[in-house]
Amino acid sequence: MVVMGLELIVILEQVIRIAVPYVLTSVGASFSERGGVVNLALEGMMLAGAFGAAAGQHYSGSAAGGIFLALIAGLAVALLHAFVTVTMKADQIVSGIAINILVMGATRFGSSIVFGSAMNSPRIAGIEVSSVFLDPLFLAAVVSVVAGQFILFMTPFGLHLRAVGESAETADSAGIGVSFMRYNGVLISGVLAALAGAFLAFQQHSFTEGMTAGRGYIALAAMIVGKWNPAGAALASMLFASGEAAEMWLQTGLVPSQLVQSLPYVITLLVLAGFVGKSAAPREAGIPYRKAGRSE
Repeated sequence: MVVMGLELIVILEQVIRIAVPYVLTSVGASFSERGGVVNLALEGMMLAGAFGAAAGQHYSGSAAGGIFLALIAGLAVALLHAFVTVTMKADQIVSGIAINILVMGATRFGSSIVFGSAMNSPRIAGIEVSSVFLDPLFLAAVVSVVAGQFILFMTPFGLHLRAVGESAETADSAGIGVSFMRYNGVLISGVLAALAGAFLAFQQHSFTEGMTAGRGYIALAAMIVGKWNPAGAALASMLFASGEAAEMWLQTGLVPSQLVQSLPYVITLLVLAGFVGKSAAPREAGIPYRKAGRSE
């Protein structure tokens, strides 16, 4: 019984370790999309955060320095996405994909300058804790879910953000700054995605090229399955993390490795097929707001 209990704790820790980046990023995505901005740039924000964390710890010698630079990098990418989509009113899908490609190239270039290699960094210390449950970034993920749920549905800020995502024109006529709220939503998503990237870098003790490996897109799917709701997004993130953990457990050689590796993505598609039709996105998500009577 004791052995079984220890095994369950190990399995739970593995699922939590996989889930933390998904939870942070999907909660951030809820803020962005509730405000009306589709955030396909989450992958780039996570990757920028991972690079910032590795570079920050490399130079400062501390995890705090790494987290600080990760936040700066994530905010910079989020600010770019907000400027292109909210101020310049460009297509939000195109902007997100373009930013992901830009960040992929920029981190390769930055890595070659900072670490002397475009592929990976030297080993960094990360955050040394005995259990993932003691990791400050795990605690940040838990706080993000609780605080996100409260802010979005129990505060004037959340009401204004949701109003902008449902009807920007009505919100504007009520005196709510549409651009201001949408910028806030995107920047919040950038902060949380950057923390997710920092968690990845610290867990792997290095930055490697493309280390996010599509996690931003899976986090976006978790947000959709969670019905644009931080708590729902967190639960969906746990489901996807369980699928990814199952992939590791099934790598015994009895099942073809290609089939095992596709398991997390198959689960994502099946869950989306079952739930996305029952979910309703914010009415004006993806639609730039143009004031009536203004030619742009």
